[in-house]
Amino acid sequence: ALPRVSVELWIDAGPRHEPASQAGLANLTSKLLTYGTQKHSAVQISETLDFMGASLVAGCGEDVATVSMTILKKDLAAGLDLLAEILTQANFPQTEIDRQKQAVIASIRAREEDPGAVAATAFAAALFPKSPYGRPVEGTEDSVKGLQQKSLQGFFASHYRPNRAIIAVVGDVAEQEIAQALNKAMKGWSKGAPATKPSVPAEIGKPQLVQVKKDLTQANIVLGHNGVVRGNPDYYAIQVMNYILGGGGFSSRAMDAIRNERGLAYSVYSYFGAEKSHGAFQFVMQTRNETAAEAIRIAKEEMRRMREEPVSDQELNDAKDYLIGSFPLRFDTNRKVASFLAQVEYYELGLDYPERYAEFIR
Repeated sequence: ALPRVSVELWIDAGPRHEPASQAGLANLTSKLLTYGTQKHSAVQISETLDFMGASLVAGCGEDVATVSMTILKKDLAAGLDLLAEILTQANFPQTEIDRQKQAVIASIRAREEDPGAVAATAFAAALFPKSPYGRPVEGTEDSVKGLQQKSLQGFFASHYRPNRAIIAVVGDVAEQEIAQALNKAMKGWSKGAPATKPSVPAEIGKPQLVQVKKDLTQANIVLGHNGVVRGNPDYYAIQVMNYILGGGGFSSRAMDAIRNERGLAYSVYSYFGAEKSHGAFQFVMQTRNETAAEAIRIAKEEMRRMREEPVSDQELNDAKDYLIGSFPLRFDTNRKVASFLAQVEYYELGLDYPERYAEFIR
């Protein structure tokens, strides 16, 4: 009903394709897509988007690079032409590389001053040693400084190809209409090496205690281990279980036992991150240094209780009701729907997944 169109593009061009010595290459490549092509400068691209009232954002996650565009229906053809241009003719000007490097390095330094981010980084490095999944997507300050224009251009040429991409479109446009518009705009985008399935981390870190010394009154704790992949048949049972354990906010057992009853932590939650090739379980807390050991003891006790004792019918039904009831919130904007559909395709869940989700949880 609204005269707008959202386009979500997922490309197999994530950090797992970069050498460890060039950590941050995939991330920097994605950030520079909209900062200059063979036809237009970064300023011209920005002015064009402003004139159309459109947004065009590129970024990078663990496995894929993403490009998101929202545009008025009347400007769709021009918007798709611009999208095709950055996907085929991005040229990575040295001045923009230098500017974006500084922005990424500033972000890395900010992350190193955030105790929660430091703990999360240390946890990933300990869990997935010698794996891209154990490294920050942004890379390190030293690795980013060493990235060269030639490497960025080479990574772009190798990985930004249509047979490595998923495109989801949502909005004021019919299927046949958008198919024709995309085929016209993207006709110059040639295939390259096909997408590859993410590989399982070669090594899982041994049980260990990793301490990062900081002069702080608060302890940031990440307690966890290897998790499950998204395709695991227990995935939905795990989501319900984790809602009860620590994923349900103030409704969770962890919040009740650690914060509400004992006042040991002002932030406590648990979650399972499930990707195509790997996953991680994390129990995350922030507490005073002197109460850290006690908070960890109670967290372990809550995990033991979850393993060994049945949950109550009330807890089970409340968790299911919340997960099913909150599911439609994922679809309250066109952009969210487009992103969700790209995700559904990426994880091969089937386009009828929204209709089946409630039954999986039940």
